[in-house]
Amino acid sequence: MEVSREAFWQRLEGPLDLLVIGGGATGAGVLWEATLRGLRAALVEARDFASGTSSRSTKLLHGGVRYLELALRRLDRRQLRLVVEALRERRVVMDLAPHLARPLPLLTPLFRPLDLPYYGVGLALYDLLAGRRRLGPSRYLPPRAVARLFPHLPPTLGGVLYLDGQFLDHRLNLLLILSALARGGMALNYAEVRGFLLKGGRVAGAVVRDGLTGKEVEVRAKAVVNAAGPQADGVRRLLDPGLPPLLSPSSGAHLVLDYPLEVGLLLPRTRDGRVLFLLPYRGKALLGTTDLPAPPTACPRPQEAEVAYLLEEVRPYLGDLSGRVRAAWAGLRPLVGQGETRLLVRDHLIREERGLYTLTGGKWTTFRLMAQDLLDRLDQDLAWGLPPSPSHATPLLGTGPRPLLDLPQAVQEHLYAAYGALAGEVAALGDRPLLPGLPYLEGEVVWAVRREMAQKPLDVLARRLGLALLDQGLAERALPRVVALMAPLLGWEQGQREALLEEARRALPGLC
Repeated sequence: MEVSREAFWQRLEGPLDLLVIGGGATGAGVLWEATLRGLRAALVEARDFASGTSSRSTKLLHGGVRYLELALRRLDRRQLRLVVEALRERRVVMDLAPHLARPLPLLTPLFRPLDLPYYGVGLALYDLLAGRRRLGPSRYLPPRAVARLFPHLPPTLGGVLYLDGQFLDHRLNLLLILSALARGGMALNYAEVRGFLLKGGRVAGAVVRDGLTGKEVEVRAKAVVNAAGPQADGVRRLLDPGLPPLLSPSSGAHLVLDYPLEVGLLLPRTRDGRVLFLLPYRGKALLGTTDLPAPPTACPRPQEAEVAYLLEEVRPYLGDLSGRVRAAWAGLRPLVGQGETRLLVRDHLIREERGLYTLTGGKWTTFRLMAQDLLDRLDQDLAWGLPPSPSHATPLLGTGPRPLLDLPQAVQEHLYAAYGALAGEVAALGDRPLLPGLPYLEGEVVWAVRREMAQKPLDVLARRLGLALLDQGLAERALPRVVALMAPLLGWEQGQREALLEEARRALPGLC
């Protein structure tokens, strides 16, 4: 089913049960939860879906080994509860979209005699807290096995291997929205909230502007949810400029390295008391992340100091990797509270102000719990009489068996990992390679426009195919062909094609 942007704009003018502001993980989860529970709901996003933090995570579905360590060191029940909830949700998400998520083995190397009991007991507790949803037991690896996996590591006393989950964040974000559309929901990217409609002093809708045409519509809704992530305080101040901030955003920078891995590596000690991950990522390695206070900008970029920090911290373990960087990007964490960002609990918050419900904080792994809590709160406040949530047991769009395709094995694996059971429909739109030697097909560009609401070249390259998140040089090489494929589908004249191509080249370093 093709998605009609104009039809969504027309449907927005009818009264809604719920209007969701923000098209990242939080907003997408709320839209999906709302449609599952029978509400007439719509989502609007000022830029593209998942254009911020939700496509720039560390790609882990995890309870949080570091959060468990903080919980035990600080006797913090909130941290411990978050770990337990996230470990439970890790398995749930993997069941809902098995083509997008998988177990990932990670190694913690041991360098000192006390490391084995410290990390061994800690990771055994991590397994225990997961209960029956455990992905597999942690286990000790002798030094020779560690050296086979990571021959450039300094001599070790062995290592502890454990399992967490890994996923394609940009695809899961989009899949939640598409699954909601299949159930009657609505979603629009490049649709910015400019102000609120009030009735009796309380929020009763919003004025939404189309960022592509400039037209504005008044959208009336029984409830409005602010799920704008790091921009949530900015949305709140559209209602009241004097509201104090809820968030302390922090920057998380990542580097993608040309460094193939079999398993992930958890680097347990950095100079600022954090941990770093070096993870297998689509044939390369993902290194992250930083945690620095940052302003809530719409398009964050990794600072030079963050890139230098990541490369310097990995140097004692794997040597100089600076010549292997293929992509660099940063996202902003919407941390609730004030104080040192690395110590703030990654918990979520629901705040109601004059009828505007702000849902913020949290982490990718717990998006479903956040949405469920929000809908339960609305049900309680507005007496909607909603049915219980079925989201824990409702597979997402595309879940199903791998189709048999007459394509090279690498292309088949890529298509299934991105589109699941719909891979054959995507390939049918064009099975020519987008770039020689890569598994991406021209039909994916057509699919992104017709079925996934891509409006600009970087929507395709960054948040549909994910190529710009993997290798920005290859993404730049693919840009002209992507523009050529999109132009007839979206009615771009030659001047518009050239302008959008140049705009994309300028935007590529920041991915937005």
